[in-house]
Amino acid sequence: MNEIEKHFREVSEHIQGMEADREIQDLSTHWVKEVTQHKYAHNFTWLGRPLIQLPQDVLGMQEIIWKVQPDLIIETGIAHGGSLVFYASMLELLGGNGQVLGIDIDIREHNRGEIEKHPLCKRIKMIEGSSTDEDTVKKVCDFARGKNPVLLILDSNHTHAHVLKELNRYSPLVTKGSYLVVFDTIIEDMPEDFFPDRPWGKGNNPKTAVWEFLKANDRFVIDKTVESKLLITAAPDGYLNCIKDLS
Repeated sequence: MNEIEKHFREVSEHIQGMEADREIQDLSTHWVKEVTQHKYAHNFTWLGRPLIQLPQDVLGMQEIIWKVQPDLIIETGIAHGGSLVFYASMLELLGGNGQVLGIDIDIREHNRGEIEKHPLCKRIKMIEGSSTDEDTVKKVCDFARGKNPVLLILDSNHTHAHVLKELNRYSPLVTKGSYLVVFDTIIEDMPEDFFPDRPWGKGNNPKTAVWEFLKANDRFVIDKTVESKLLITAAPDGYLNCIKDLS
């Protein structure tokens, strides 16, 4: 065994140890709960654009993108566009013609303008419309045709019904060996009254949608190694590895 192999074997053992450590898992969830009240995830930018993600999840996505080397990254939910720029920057590093497709029901003009004038805009396309509307789904499927691998990230409306519709409509686009990442599954692990002004909450959120989706879909499995490695994540049970081709 060479030194690199030894290193990654030790890393695997460390991750398994953290996954088995219930106390440290609970501490991580508690930490996320406390900092969320201060909008911690809003503090960061990527190449000038607000990102609104936990830094640990950004690092986790970097590893996935480098591993998968996608031809297309699809993200539902654009906000300020920081995630689109991050994904575009990773594709730029990979070389080739990889593109990022962002979907949002309301792309505000000031955000669209900043994204379109960004140096990496050549890799970014945007579609305005509800991610679950048939017209939007058709546009996305048409854009994705012939692209492989495809990586999918869901981060828009966080209600159970909406996320489940996104999962059912867009999961066929994800190719074997790639990932389907569902953000804000952490909502299920927060207190009952944590989101009083939102239509989602405990029992009605992306994680409950993932659980229901997986009951009827055997193409995806939860990759626990990702969240166990990160410890601090907005996507527990949300990193789904595609293990089968679409039949």
